[in-house]
Amino acid sequence: MQTEIMSVKLKSQDRDRLKHLAEARKRTPHWLAKEAITQFLEREEAVECFRQESLGAWKEFQRSGESVSNEQVMDWLDSWEAEDEIETPKCK
Repeated sequence: MQTEIMSVKLKSQDRDRLKHLAEARKRTPHWLAKEAITQFLEREEAVECFRQESLGAWKEFQRSGESVSNEQVMDWLDSWEAEDEIETPKCK
């Protein structure tokens, strides 16, 4: 995997906080910064994926008008793991 150097300007107090935390965790400030960026990207990419799926679902609803009522969904969820679990509600 190719890596590239990137510089990040931090307030001196944030740099000090990073250094102190790195010392406490027996890691380098560099490792903590990379880990923080990786976690941020994973979280934000998941949020963006959910947002795009939601927008797609909204567009499909606007196109088709099909939906499932909240009551039907709640009844279905309440029946999970019951002997008489109801079938997944269908869009109408």
